[in-house]
Amino acid sequence: MKIKTLLSTLAIVSVVLFAGCKKDDYVAIDGGPCPVVVSVTPYNGQLMVGRSNVNSITGNTDAMRTTLVTAKFNKKIDPKTINTSSFTVTSTVAIAGTVTYSDADSTATFTAASKFIDNTTFTARVTTAVKDLMGNALQQDYVWTFSTGTTILPVIIATSPINLTTNIASNKVVTATFNVPMEGSTLTSAFTLMNGTTAVLGSVSTVGAVVSFSPTVALSLNTLYTAKITIAAKNLDGSAMAKDSTWTFTTADLVPKVITTDPTKAATLVPLNKTISVGFSTAMNATTITTSTFTLKNGVVNVIGVVGYSGTTATFNPNNDLLSNTVYTATIKAGAKNTNGTPLAKDSVWTFTTAAILSPMVISTDPTDQDASVTLNQNVIAIFSEAMDNTTITTSTFTIMEGLNPVLGVVSYAGVTATFNPNSDFAEGKTYTAKITNAVKNAGGTNMVNDYVWTFTIPAAGTAGPLAINLGCAEPFAVLAGSTITSTGPSIINGDIALSPGTALIGFPPGTINGVQHIDAIGAEAKLCLTSAYIDGQGRSLNAISLPGQLGGLTLAPGLYSNSSSTGISGTGANAILTLDAQGNSNAVWIFQISSTLTTDSGTSIVLAGGAQAKNIFWIVGSSATLGTTSIFYGNILADQAITLKTNSVLNGRALTRIAAVTLDASTVTIP
Repeated sequence: MKIKTLLSTLAIVSVVLFAGCKKDDYVAIDGGPCPVVVSVTPYNGQLMVGRSNVNSITGNTDAMRTTLVTAKFNKKIDPKTINTSSFTVTSTVAIAGTVTYSDADSTATFTAASKFIDNTTFTARVTTAVKDLMGNALQQDYVWTFSTGTTILPVIIATSPINLTTNIASNKVVTATFNVPMEGSTLTSAFTLMNGTTAVLGSVSTVGAVVSFSPTVALSLNTLYTAKITIAAKNLDGSAMAKDSTWTFTTADLVPKVITTDPTKAATLVPLNKTISVGFSTAMNATTITTSTFTLKNGVVNVIGVVGYSGTTATFNPNNDLLSNTVYTATIKAGAKNTNGTPLAKDSVWTFTTAAILSPMVISTDPTDQDASVTLNQNVIAIFSEAMDNTTITTSTFTIMEGLNPVLGVVSYAGVTATFNPNSDFAEGKTYTAKITNAVKNAGGTNMVNDYVWTFTIPAAGTAGPLAINLGCAEPFAVLAGSTITSTGPSIINGDIALSPGTALIGFPPGTINGVQHIDAIGAEAKLCLTSAYIDGQGRSLNAISLPGQLGGLTLAPGLYSNSSSTGISGTGANAILTLDAQGNSNAVWIFQISSTLTTDSGTSIVLAGGAQAKNIFWIVGSSATLGTTSIFYGNILADQAITLKTNSVLNGRALTRIAAVTLDASTVTIP
């Protein structure tokens, strides 16, 4: 009798422990008695889901380009309760599909019977009929929505060779790049190459948005070919091109020719430091491109120089600057041969005339004349119209005055740029006068005609925040990386770039660099300056302010902000915007210390207010930084590892990494 009583008591306790799931319990994510939906895909409110979520430029597809909708639970679920009644997707009508459940990750999956309809909002629902293994049910239906976009028709955005090009190699693989990934099986018969009315035999292959035609045998020389892709070509959704696409090209002649020269024939005003270059129709035997076959003469006098050859281009670099206002004759002799041993049919001769000696001049300054928003630690820069004699650029010829008081500093010169680095910061509320005297000379010994004078002003004191981080010799660079700088699509870098110790510059073109490339000792020195600036930024601690993980929706005054993990900008509307307010002080400085990662979501932005300037904003990132698609960002990012700019993102500042890569995708970086 006692044993029966004990068993009855245990049964009652079991009912009390396991049958009492109540609504308040569902907040427990792991181990709580109630089942809970903890994540879904597509996420609630997601737009452009499905077949239309394709980048029209790069052809990249979103991970949601499927017919799948999923819901993940906090615990294992009774599979019998997961079905097309308890897990549904509807628009104006119920969507047909199947429902499966994975016990391994507690995830239910709704697979639509067909592609989601374009431009439609869908509602997914998991009902309270879903129960866990103990029989505990969801406490309320879990409902979320998502929307599809518009189908993108395939369009050819690039071909290789380009239409109407000539001198194409006989072993050329012909390619076409679409705006979206293509279905390879449809290209096999849709992609043809013709020699007149004769089809060229070959194979067609497709990788993503790029389709290639590889001829079985070498193409004929000096022949016009026509490539064509018909409307039988379809993308992954089965959408066809609107019309056939055709382009032509001509293969190279067997006999090599000089097809380009720099300077061109009869060119005038050629710079005195010009390197002469020649472009050939085919690859040449480098051993036949020498000072015997590539010559430069001033009348009958041979110019001494160094001849080089790479790809299909030969260069002649004179040992000394050319004479001004002089006619020179360049010659490529018939002894130059291509890689098949075939020589030029005849000598190729052209002439050009060098520029007359002109007086050098200052063409730009930083700060500009009458700039009233100059920072306290500004270096003053003057850029000349041509290379100067660096021995004439000194503290005697480059001066700065505050009234009658001279500013002490160090003057340096590189390329065409003179820099005055003051020994101490400028004073607030003061106006300064900078001067380059006419005692400076160009490399040929010609003086400037007149002194060049300009003024600038330091704003009055206000809330300035911490002292700015001195970037040193890393300051001239818009992008600086340790391993590689990579561009996908038509990215634009407005400023100089540097690589060290890596040397791989990838994707330029189609990417554009509006500046000087330094994969050399200057780049290595800039990396050392970046490391010093990074250590300085990480080491700041005076008056540090705690930095939250989400910056969207905030307005921050100048200061030092610190975060021990990760931070970024996310959200929509006002919550997608971080405002930096200088409160009227254009010298105001922000330093953001981020121990781990910096991430911004798509469409987020930074707004500058009250005179704030991008050059005074410093993001010191302990790991890597990622700027979301179409986001707009301001400031200098100094990252220990990598920086990634996603499609069409804009950085008004600098992307500087110590160790790894800077990666751009049709994005823009502009140095402040």
